[in-house]
Amino acid sequence: MQAPDDFDPPIGVAETLAPGLRRIVAPNPSPMTYRGTNTYLVGNDEIAVIDPGPQSDAHLEAILAAVGPGARISHILVTHTHLDHSPLSRALAARTGAPIWGYGDTHAGRSAVMRKLAATGMLGGGESPDLAFRPDHLIADGDVIEGADWQLTALWTPGHYGNHLCFRFGDAVLTGDLVMGWATSLVSPPDGDLTDFMASCEMLARQDAAVLFPGHGAAVTDPRARLDWLLEHRRGREAQILSALSEGANTADGLARRIYTDTPAALLPAATRNVLAHLIDLVGKNAVAPVGELAADARFTRIGPD
Repeated sequence: MQAPDDFDPPIGVAETLAPGLRRIVAPNPSPMTYRGTNTYLVGNDEIAVIDPGPQSDAHLEAILAAVGPGARISHILVTHTHLDHSPLSRALAARTGAPIWGYGDTHAGRSAVMRKLAATGMLGGGESPDLAFRPDHLIADGDVIEGADWQLTALWTPGHYGNHLCFRFGDAVLTGDLVMGWATSLVSPPDGDLTDFMASCEMLARQDAAVLFPGHGAAVTDPRARLDWLLEHRRGREAQILSALSEGANTADGLARRIYTDTPAALLPAATRNVLAHLIDLVGKNAVAPVGELAADARFTRIGPD
């Protein structure tokens, strides 16, 4: 799905999205972050900052400038520990005294399968983890976090990352990198887990939210349609992989080059990681098997019915 050309917000400026909710876009545009990381400010007097973003003095000052007279930052919440979402939490905490909240460190929330595979050291991955992240307070699925004039409900949503959280705010959900409107999420093992990703998207669909506010890009104003599309897109990608494997064994890289024919060369490594996530999911379904040890460069063969 193409990014909407009309999403071009001013960088470093707090824009009101809904009563009690503002967004500041960080100055870190890239092919993986679109215009930059969305930092959200919830509340008016006691403010929760969700995803402070990358290490950036300019973004730190933009967040602090948005607080306003008589207000203070009382909570710093992190959806997940990629370097474009969590590192600025430490500088922001030092400047404000607000505690940092998150699901856990960078390895928290991994499935048993991913923990086992990560221990082998044969999967590679680990794209841009914030290894220094340590929350002051742990958040569990369903926890309610409150300020003077706001309430957030935490939803543990592994898939893009094992420690990924979404936050329900009224009839909206702040979705981090689980669901975005401009692109599909990277799922790169062992931090990413496609089995978990699909389950998290299905759970989020049951939330019946009116709008989704993602970690990058514009608000998603038809959440159910977007989630249905994402789930079908992944199922379609699975079908493509199985079809290609019906013609013979192949690697994740080989499958990515065959399937992602319109993808720029610079993004093929990310596409390869997505294919690897599908292959691991299919191994769990007994639909494919690696030839030899399961590794990032392994060849895979189809073993299920055609």
